[in-house]
Amino acid sequence: MNEGMSASRSTAASLPRRAGLGLRTPHLQQVLREGPDTAWFEVHSENYFADGGPTLAALDAVRQSYPLSLHGVGMSLGGADDLDGNHLRRLKNLVRRIEPAAVSEHLCWSAIGGRWLNDLLPLPYTGEALDRVCAHVQQVQDTLGRTILVENVSSYLRFLPEDMTEWDFVAAVVRRTGCGILLDVNNIHVSACNHGFDPADFLAAMPADAVAEIHLAGYEEVDGLLVDTHSRPVYPAVWALYRDALTRFGPVPTLIEWDQDIPAFEVLTAEAARAQTYLDAVSRDHALAA
Repeated sequence: MNEGMSASRSTAASLPRRAGLGLRTPHLQQVLREGPDTAWFEVHSENYFADGGPTLAALDAVRQSYPLSLHGVGMSLGGADDLDGNHLRRLKNLVRRIEPAAVSEHLCWSAIGGRWLNDLLPLPYTGEALDRVCAHVQQVQDTLGRTILVENVSSYLRFLPEDMTEWDFVAAVVRRTGCGILLDVNNIHVSACNHGFDPADFLAAMPADAVAEIHLAGYEEVDGLLVDTHSRPVYPAVWALYRDALTRFGPVPTLIEWDQDIPAFEVLTAEAARAQTYLDAVSRDHALAA
C-alpha cells in the first residue's frame, strides 16, 4: 500500500483501454439519440452538481450505455485555502450517483481568499506546496472512498526558486498519496515549448503503473507562447509525444478533449479513431513481446 493510502479506500473499475471523447453539451442529445460506437465519455464534474433536472437525467441515461469519467476543474488542490466543503460534498453525491470508472482533478490552484479565478494556475514546485497538495488529495480520496487521478496542467510562467521539477513534483504526489495520474500529453508539449525542457524527461519520471488515463487536445500560439485552448485538432508534435508515451506506459485509456470552437461530433470521432490506431499498434507490440 502506498504511503498515505487509506485501507478503506477502493479503486474503481478501470476505463476501457481505448479512445474516448469529452462529452460536451452540444453533443449530449445526439449521443442519446444515436448511441454512437464510442468506447467511453468524460464530462466535467461541476456541470452536473445539481441535485436533479434534465441535464443530470441525461447524464444518467448516458451512463446506462457507456463508462464515464468525471473530470473536475474547480477543486483547487494546490490552493492555500482549505478545500471547499460544499464542492467536495457535491462531488461525492455525483460519484455515488454515476459510479464513474475514474475521477480526476488538476494539479493547480484556482482560488484564493474565497475568490475563484476561473483558471487552472500552475503551482510553485516547493516542499511546502507539495505538503499542501498531498493533504488535499488525501482529503478528497478519503471523502470519496476511492483513489483519484491528478492531471498535469499547461503553464506560461514559473514560480522561482523551485525545489524540484514539475515532473518530480507529480511523481512525489503519487508516491505520498497513492493517487493515479491523468497524463495530459498536450500539456506536456505546451509547457515544454514554453519553458524549454525536454518532454522526454517528464515521461521518464512518471511511475508507469500510476498512469491510468491520457488526454490529447489542440493548442494555439499567441505572442510566441503555446496556449492550451482545447480548440483545435491534435498537432503532429503531440501525436509523436503520444506515441512515445504509449511506448513507455502501454495502451492507456485516451481522451480527445475539445472545449472551445466545438466542431461536429464526427470531427471528434475522427480524432478518437486516430488515437485508436496508436493504441492498437502498441497493443499488438505488447502482445508480440509477451
